[in-house]
Amino acid sequence: MRPLSFKLFLAGSLLSAGCYSFHQTGPEDASPVLRPTLVDVTVEYRQPNVCYSSSNCNDNVAFLASWLPTGQGILLQRLSGFAWRGVIHNVPVNYPPKDDPYVVAIYDPYLRDTEFGGITAGRLIVGGQNLTDFVTVLDTAGTPHESAFVYIDENGFGHNPS
Repeated sequence: MRPLSFKLFLAGSLLSAGCYSFHQTGPEDASPVLRPTLVDVTVEYRQPNVCYSSSNCNDNVAFLASWLPTGQGILLQRLSGFAWRGVIHNVPVNYPPKDDPYVVAIYDPYLRDTEFGGITAGRLIVGGQNLTDFVTVLDTAGTPHESAFVYIDENGFGHNPS
């Protein structure tokens, strides 16, 4: 009996030594999360000279961007008759391009009764860059809206994708 118990003990020791591999030590700390660099970006917009809205021509112009929470816009300040300006704080840098460009637009009450429902990207300057790469997107009601693509660098300057 004694040799049998020794053989069982020896076999159990050998088998359990192979099972211990899942207890190996791993990395001490998780890799650090890289926070994006945040910058301030100046936005400028020139309103058309004619108000196409049946009402609300005195409403403020709002800036819309894909990095902002859904439904949130930034109101711009009127500089003169048809010029609007604002500074957007804490914009994540995405240039040089690693991801998709940001999508930006303006809500202009002068254009409310047009086919785009007041949303446009024409005459929009983001970070000193006159935007030229436009796209038309449909909202949930099927209304088309004109938007533009832009990258933002570490100095707060805008860049067209193309």
